[in-house]
Amino acid sequence: MQKMRIGVIGVGYLGKFHAQKYAAMNDVELVGVADVSGEAARQVAQANRTKPFADYRELLRQVDAVSVVVPTPLHHQVASDCFAENVDVLLEKPMTVTLAEADDLIDKAEKGNRILQIGHLERFNPAIVAMQDYLTCPVFIESQRVHSFKPRGVEVDVILDLMIHDIDIILTVVPSPLESISTIGVPVVTKETDVAAAQLLFVNGCTANVSVSRVAHDNVRSLRIYQPGSSLTVNYATKEIKIIERLPGSTPEGYPNEKTAHFCFTEQDALAAELTDFVSNVRLRQRPKVSGLEGRRALEVALQIINQIRDHISRHKDLLCCG
Repeated sequence: MQKMRIGVIGVGYLGKFHAQKYAAMNDVELVGVADVSGEAARQVAQANRTKPFADYRELLRQVDAVSVVVPTPLHHQVASDCFAENVDVLLEKPMTVTLAEADDLIDKAEKGNRILQIGHLERFNPAIVAMQDYLTCPVFIESQRVHSFKPRGVEVDVILDLMIHDIDIILTVVPSPLESISTIGVPVVTKETDVAAAQLLFVNGCTANVSVSRVAHDNVRSLRIYQPGSSLTVNYATKEIKIIERLPGSTPEGYPNEKTAHFCFTEQDALAAELTDFVSNVRLRQRPKVSGLEGRRALEVALQIINQIRDHISRHKDLLCCG
């Protein structure tokens, strides 16, 4: 089988891991890496025995597909240049800054018969993958994602930085249209929203409460799903899932009668799975499970949440600016 020629555009914190994973694949040739920082490109290229490029457009002429791991405001331009060169794209999340940009990329990919996959990495978390077998009819969901502060990623607010992961997962597991959104959020360290919570109400009655923070002093990434007869708990960080099944009757002490199963997938690599899936989609010319349409769907909800929070901040400037 002929090796697929792949490149990575943007080799900052996350992009360098894309390069490492591609370099380790037997059916892939990592042709090169590109970055506006020549030194970063040289270091990552040297570590992965490939070529550095100062201008990503030169790399595009030599590859079949790329990972685009540049800051979000650059996603639309870089991906557009890729499609102009007939190159397939794995585009990191969030897909774009605006829905108009997202629609334009979807249109360009469709017209050019190009693969457009969006990098919602949690879809490939092995605990999330395993959870699918136990889903029946979610009625209540709790999602929490809190991180300690990191300077990277602050060009967008916490909704596009973190919450969009959970939005994508929730929209995937609830088989119903979204009916309404209620939100709250505030800036704490940056000029953008750093702490936020949203309640998503679906037409079928399912409710999801989502909370995020990027200024916490601990790290928690969890998902709880309650459904008739059972509940599921996912720890994203440790790649664990716990399933509690409600059984008839109760214990002699009066507690609910339950059966618990616990699975842990620490040996599985979500990023490697995502990139392997991308390579397969490119090779087989098949639609990704996280295509541009799924990326746009999550972005649309994220932008609604952002707009509600901005309205709240605007109406309460005296309180939020008192410090």
